[in-house]
Amino acid sequence: MAPTSANLSPAELSYLHNSLSQTPPIRPDGRSPTQFRPLVAESEILPSANGSARICFADGTEAVVGIKAEVEKSAGFGRDIAGETEEAGLGTAGGNEIEMGGMGKGDEGKQGRDAWVEVQIEMPGYRDDDALPVFLGAMLRESLLATETLKNRLYINRRFHWRLYIDILLLSAPLSYPLPLLSLTTHLALQHTNLPALISEQDEDPLFNDDWDAAVPLYLSGQKPPVTLLLASVGPNILFDPSGDELAVADAVVAVSVAPSAEKQLAVMAVRMVDPPSRLTGAGTPDVLNTATGGAAPAKAEALAVRETESGVWRPPRGGVSRSLVARMIKMVVEKGGVGEEILEALDKVET
Repeated sequence: MAPTSANLSPAELSYLHNSLSQTPPIRPDGRSPTQFRPLVAESEILPSANGSARICFADGTEAVVGIKAEVEKSAGFGRDIAGETEEAGLGTAGGNEIEMGGMGKGDEGKQGRDAWVEVQIEMPGYRDDDALPVFLGAMLRESLLATETLKNRLYINRRFHWRLYIDILLLSAPLSYPLPLLSLTTHLALQHTNLPALISEQDEDPLFNDDWDAAVPLYLSGQKPPVTLLLASVGPNILFDPSGDELAVADAVVAVSVAPSAEKQLAVMAVRMVDPPSRLTGAGTPDVLNTATGGAAPAKAEALAVRETESGVWRPPRGGVSRSLVARMIKMVVEKGGVGEEILEALDKVET
């Protein structure tokens, strides 16, 4: 559930919903349907991290992401001289070494694991195990691990790997759903993350070049981390990067994660439905049913019929989202020259 920060009356909700349902929609801040809020972005702000970034939206919400990589021993490859494994303490009668853990000498041994990537989100006023930070972290991690690109880059050799810690800090209280802010900042930090250059060979203990200028990027040339965009539908219109007031009247909210594919086109990594806060708002009362405005108090069945047919009175959205609407949202993100391409191109221009 998105944060319910908008305290609007039923009349204000109805006015805002009608404005956003126009063609073209009239957004409170004057943006076009596909326009994002103005932002300030910078990367490599934390000297002790492998990668970092900061993004601040025009409404004052700000996020900082720091990425740290540590060398870790892969499970199942520690053996002592007696032929026993450190993991299970098993050996053979002849002292022959046995391999545990399922990472053999074939192609499978060069594949990374999902457990090598950890995402932690800290938000003001929320515990680490609250539903909102946990759900946001799960969505970001899901998009990062949707392809083999990231986790395979963490593979060093059959005995060692990198463990990646992605720490996300929201510096201000979430005035709207913070997913776009956190995703853009994480994308920018990963794009500027470097790992020390490996100078050892094969299954030797890893030895790295201590010259930071020789470090290699986490994402190679032509590869980019995914980005998650938030879309809201109000009537027939689709709005990108909805504000808190727009979420308060949204009929549906969808999070779409995309990343460049091998064909130089955007591919969908994940699609998530977000329960909008508009479902928790109170319905308006027509004047004919309001005794304070001279109306009569009808029976329950009659009141329900009037509320469903009365136009201009706010009613919280009900039901789900049609497949055609979700298809329209995805198409607007991944199409050639669409919003997804514009966002990725803009993030590429951020200077360190």
